Amino acid sequence: MSSSEKTHDHKKIQKWAEERGGVPAKIKNTGKDDDDGVLRIHFPKHSDADDRFEEISWEDFFQNFDENKLDLLYQDKKADGETSTFHKFVNRED
Repeated sequence: MSSSEKTHDHKKIQKWAEERGGVPAKIKNTGKDDDDGVLRIHFPKHSDADDRFEEISWEDFFQNFDENKLDLLYQDKKADGETSTFHKFVNRED
């Protein structure tokens, strides 16, 4: 059985992502003016769309993440027990 958790704890998010080979990124050409664009955690080893993503620093990632009052909804394991990279950003509820 798989389950999801939600957090906005920076250390927990960074650790979860890095354990899976994830890097902070934005989708190119989605921002306007000073907006960084659509925020993502990119998993290069699991993607064939590397040219759509621009890696950013964790500092920039978390600044954008907090300014937009986001939480990360994520899954540690799939139903079959394999490590999961499933995640999505959701609005913070506080």
